[in-house]
Amino acid sequence: METSISKERQETMNTLQKEALEEMVSEINNWFGELNKRKDAEGIVKRTTLQIGIYNGIMLDYQPTRTTVESLDTGWNASGSKSMMASPFTREQVLHEIRPSLADLVEEKLDKLEMSPLIDYRFTLQGTFATIEGPVKVTVLERVFEEKKRQLLERIQAYIEKKLEKGSYPTKPLETFFLTRHLLDPNLFHEPEADRLSALFDRIQELNKERKQALAEHRNYIIRALIDWTEDVFLPRYYDVTRSEYRANEYRIKPDAALENKDKPNQPIDLLLYGARMILRYEPHYSKSRGQTYLELTAKLGSCKAERMLKEGSDNFSQEDVHLHHELVECKANDVFSLIKIIIRKEEAGAYERAISFILSLLRKGFSKSYKINLKSSARGVLPFKGLANSDTHRFFANALTYAELHPLLEEYAREAMEEFEWYADTEGEKSVMPGSYAVFGLGLSSERYFPLVEAYMALVDEEHQLVQDKFTAAFTDTYGVTERSTPVLVSCLRRSHDALKLKIQPELESDDKLSLLVKHVEILPKYEVERVLYPIWGKMEKLAALARKAQEPRKDLLLRLLKAAGIG
Repeated sequence: METSISKERQETMNTLQKEALEEMVSEINNWFGELNKRKDAEGIVKRTTLQIGIYNGIMLDYQPTRTTVESLDTGWNASGSKSMMASPFTREQVLHEIRPSLADLVEEKLDKLEMSPLIDYRFTLQGTFATIEGPVKVTVLERVFEEKKRQLLERIQAYIEKKLEKGSYPTKPLETFFLTRHLLDPNLFHEPEADRLSALFDRIQELNKERKQALAEHRNYIIRALIDWTEDVFLPRYYDVTRSEYRANEYRIKPDAALENKDKPNQPIDLLLYGARMILRYEPHYSKSRGQTYLELTAKLGSCKAERMLKEGSDNFSQEDVHLHHELVECKANDVFSLIKIIIRKEEAGAYERAISFILSLLRKGFSKSYKINLKSSARGVLPFKGLANSDTHRFFANALTYAELHPLLEEYAREAMEEFEWYADTEGEKSVMPGSYAVFGLGLSSERYFPLVEAYMALVDEEHQLVQDKFTAAFTDTYGVTERSTPVLVSCLRRSHDALKLKIQPELESDDKLSLLVKHVEILPKYEVERVLYPIWGKMEKLAALARKAQEPRKDLLLRLLKAAGIG
């Protein structure tokens, strides 16, 4: 057994304990054996000067006969599953016999790899051990390679000076991935300087602002690093954190927890608030609640800035952006809660025009598209079909749609607001709708002029998480029927439909001319979409096939073409 475990320690163990230790040692040996087979380490770390090694640790999960060892950087967590066999160890034996034995073993292996690119500047062995008293989680070993650490710190400073402070060219997302984690690593920098780091993160975004996709990658890495620092370093100082893979973390404030130097500038809390603003501005709607949670947690610690942000907004926008005061209307926005408060002081087109322009301006400056409206208005407008949420957001746009002169502005708003995988914040379940939906639905039913808008909207709809387009489709066919202009729009709607939708247009399609229009637009679709389009009209394809068999020419040929497009016959 390749190990430095002392004979004295082994002599104190019984047979079952020795076998268990051999099992752990074997798994560790296997992991390092596979590590030493890697031949690509040199090439990997040469991609950027900011990576000095690949692996920063391993996690050992001991269960009798089911022991595993995995890299820490795989994101793997100890399963906690129980073996059929009972553990032969007590908690004290794990802490005072097993832990030092495994630490000695891994130390020996690391001595041979100290300057290898396979190993990072710091290496940790974490362990979860089944014991008679229950699972024990413990850090078995933490090793820092001081020469590697010194080199890495020099490289970080050189990169910052050359690429960020003096540089004027776009940077690589991979560099940002490593830089952000290094700057927030308490083993490299004891306490982060909030002002300096936020300035560096802003500089990265400034240098990459012309490349939209790359900028999104840089921002993602910045936000992920800030989240990891917040969850792993900052919040545990003040909160007991219960982590879960399946729901949001739970935080219980520690007794007497309070911020140090909370009124002084450039404190770690300012970095957390910077991260919260980044989350609120750039993360998708389903992640924004994390930014709100961070503000609430820091407000509980006595942060006046966090309390103000919860009340007034995150400071991502100027006061002119978030507050409109006019004799006709007053609007106030809070991006922390994705909320826009609108008070209509006088029910006329000018009030809604100013309110829509206010919202449009916010969206163009990065306000969450998954927002909701809190409306004070004497008007009680609704769109002319059922199934929509009875919300203030719905009512606001229904009110605005009554003014024909505002329709072009509403189209402009809708095209800005529409975005796949975003939904108005005051809708859920079967009534969830993509931002812009109310304007699109109202405009689409008002004039053929807005048919292209409806088609653009349907191309973005996520039908797996939105159902109300079926209600609109039924209203659309009731309004326009099957015509040369309406048919392509109808098909675009049906491509996002569900089985529950039933359209009563078969009588209209008894006209060969109208059936021919439908065939023309269905034949060009991929086969997997054809049946979805036809089902709301005829139901199962067997029914359509039966109709085709009984039909006379030219109708028979048209129905057979539909079946062929669906891959039938």
